[in-house]
Amino acid sequence: MLLIYIIGFVMALGLALLLTPLVKKFAVKVGAVDVPNARKVHTRIMPRLGGLGIFLAFLLSLLAILPLVPDGMLSSRDINFIAAFLIGGTLITLIGALDDRFDLNAKLKFLAQIAVACMVVFAFDIRVDFVNVPFQDAYSSLESWISIPLTIFWIVGVTNAINLIDGLDGLAAGVSGIAIGTIFVMALLMGNYMVAMLCLVLLGSIVGFLFFNFHPAKIFMGDTGSLFLGFCLAMLSMLGFKQIAIVSFITPLIIIGVPLSDTFFAIVRRKLQKKPIFSPDKGHLHHCLRELGFSHRQTVLIIYCIAAFFGVLAVIQSYAALNEANWVIFVVICIMMFFLQIGAEVIGLVGKTKRPVINTLIRLLAKPDSQTRSKL
Repeated sequence: MLLIYIIGFVMALGLALLLTPLVKKFAVKVGAVDVPNARKVHTRIMPRLGGLGIFLAFLLSLLAILPLVPDGMLSSRDINFIAAFLIGGTLITLIGALDDRFDLNAKLKFLAQIAVACMVVFAFDIRVDFVNVPFQDAYSSLESWISIPLTIFWIVGVTNAINLIDGLDGLAAGVSGIAIGTIFVMALLMGNYMVAMLCLVLLGSIVGFLFFNFHPAKIFMGDTGSLFLGFCLAMLSMLGFKQIAIVSFITPLIIIGVPLSDTFFAIVRRKLQKKPIFSPDKGHLHHCLRELGFSHRQTVLIIYCIAAFFGVLAVIQSYAALNEANWVIFVVICIMMFFLQIGAEVIGLVGKTKRPVINTLIRLLAKPDSQTRSKL
């Protein structure tokens, strides 16, 4: 299997290097270009649709190495998952490509994503059937009326989370690559070789694309790439551990911590500002870091480091779960959430004046001093 992994990664990387320049020419020819505006960072017209290069490199490489997999290595459940992965990924890529060219209505695009998620659930019977019972080495079976909407919500939510952070050269591709690399490591530890194979082929496609997408970018991935990578992350993070049916949502949440937290704070920010959830703004993590004075590359690299930190936490959390150290998991999650909130308030993800935790801590720290002065 190691040789198959290497072949898949190298083939996907090479195809991405070859196909992305062709996709760039195609994007310009059909008019799939990104025009600068007040919300965007780039200052010149850029071809998008670059995600098509990632998708094609992944698809062709995977189809090429699947016949090399020894008989018996893939179960019927694995084959069913790969089929759902490829068909769903193809449909999501088509939706993104149409949006890159014709700027689809946000509601129409959202409904199309829900339709793809429903297809994955109902046509291929892929859903969250079990969840972890906190502080117990057990799993609780979910009824269909819970598992079906939960799975659809997860797929659509993660797909859009990657789309929302696609604001700087190489940002969404790099963060997705780090998350997929994390899943690859964990899949190997869990012995899930099918997921590991998908991750490594996909990672090769992303690395090849980043040669053209890292600052200064020559092409954007567009919604074609961000929606496809988001869909891939949703599927792999949901189904990549122990068994396809057994899911712990703590680990997937940590793996995609950067896009998920950015999406969460964007929703909170827009609600507080009484704006529609899907309305664009310049309050995302990368925008806030740029306002603090970091350069384009520095901002992207800082977010890469944050994503890698989340990846390490995910691996640690999974290792702790295997050793039944659930109390450690709980403490780590609480500490992580606390510092995540502090970081969001310092950077200004919710708003420049919205700092409830910091203001509370300042009041608590200042209270003893005021009492001491009053006694004197």
